Amino acid sequence: MHKIGVLGDYDSICAFAALGLDTVSVESVKEAEESLKNMASGSYGIIYVTERYFKELGSVIENYRESVTPAILPIPQASGFLGVGKERMKKFVEQAVGSDIIYND
Repeated sequence: MHKIGVLGDYDSICAFAALGLDTVSVESVKEAEESLKNMASGSYGIIYVTERYFKELGSVIENYRESVTPAILPIPQASGFLGVGKERMKKFVEQAVGSDIIYND
C-alpha cells in the first residue's frame, strides 16, 4: 500500500501529522530537493509539497509528471496562498482541452 507524505516548512505541515500522514519538514530548497527525491523513490503514492517548494523544485517535479506514482501536488503554506496550484491546474486544462477555459475577472 502506498503512503501519503507532506513536504514543506514545519509551520505549514505539522498539522498533517495529526491526520496520519508522513511529514518531512525542510528549511532550504536543497534539503527539500533531497527529501523529495527520497520520498519519490520510496513507497509514496502521493506527495503534497507546499507551494514555495513546489515552485522552486519545478524542474525536479517535472521529472515525475509522466509517472503514475508518486503524484506530487501543491498545497498552500502557512504564510499564505501563492496560486501555484491554480496555475498548474490551468495548464492541465489547457493541455487537455486545447485552450484556456478559466474565466479571469
